[in-house]
Amino acid sequence: MTERDHELLDVSELRKYYATDDSLLDRLLGRSNQSVKAVDGVSFSVAEGETLGLVGESGCGKSTTGETLLNLTEPTDGAVWFDGQRLTEMDGASLSRFRERAQIVFQDPFSSLDPRMTAGEIITEPLVIHDREGDNRERAKELLDRVGLSPGQIDRYPSEFSGGQRQRIGIARALALDPEVIVLDEPVSALDVSVQAQVLNLLDDLQAEFDLTYLFIAHDLSVVRHISDRVAVMYLGEIVERGPVESIFENPQHPYTQKLLESVPRAETGERGRRVDALRGDVPSPRSPPSGCRFHTRCPYAREACREESPESVETGDEGQQAACFRAVDTHPYWRSVPLDHADAADEEPTASGDD
Repeated sequence: MTERDHELLDVSELRKYYATDDSLLDRLLGRSNQSVKAVDGVSFSVAEGETLGLVGESGCGKSTTGETLLNLTEPTDGAVWFDGQRLTEMDGASLSRFRERAQIVFQDPFSSLDPRMTAGEIITEPLVIHDREGDNRERAKELLDRVGLSPGQIDRYPSEFSGGQRQRIGIARALALDPEVIVLDEPVSALDVSVQAQVLNLLDDLQAEFDLTYLFIAHDLSVVRHISDRVAVMYLGEIVERGPVESIFENPQHPYTQKLLESVPRAETGERGRRVDALRGDVPSPRSPPSGCRFHTRCPYAREACREESPESVETGDEGQQAACFRAVDTHPYWRSVPLDHADAADEEPTASGDD
């Protein structure tokens, strides 16, 4: 586990809202000027050389978070610091340097590569954009070899590669400028399981060799467990739980995290006795999220307090673990409020640590 002595990325109250056009029904119901709250007050940090896994269901805002902190899309509010400097305060030269030091690998290896460019041209494009001197073609060959491809494939087009090979080209492109941070936006979700393991092992090796810092975005917690030091769990634009990876998997505190873990295959005997319940219902619209705790419409422990008040993150479980749930506080009025109709497990007694 990485020693957290230098926060390379620091994100504070990050928000990204998207304006939408009102439909006729919206206007009739008076629901005008509602924004899609893709990211709504997200805060986290990533230490140098660390991997933070950012997980959640599709549409929870995790990919938008990654794009926003790289300044690929402009935030609505909040702040992102990179190596102690705020992104919005960077001028042309410092912003250009930031773009060299922070790169991204996209989810879909089939659409993220220009089909009209060769592998060598794709890999060296960042070098050309940033006016890097040197033998770019030789650099491309070195990177192809480093990601497990043959330098002799430098003049081939994306259509001549498999999905896993294309993703390796995307990784090589991200490495071209010698970055310090790479945002990995679901880099293996479009790949076969056998290929996923190979790419994950490659990412592990590259991190050790080049001292890279990763923000690893995924919806599959088993993949995140393999590669991450810490995990942050997102739901409807908010982080509901965060902590060391083993703490999240062995002692999840937020009901949403617990439900996500039910979908993870149980390879270890000790996990086979865990209660299995499907995550009920659909994710509400980020355009009009539920009041109070946004998970209360799907939570088996929900009570009236969850509908009326939004919980703040509190320390719970193991060291460094936080959850935004009233159940983590034994003395919260939640325990005296009435269970909601759908909450079939809300009659349990307090079992938390007793934090106030």
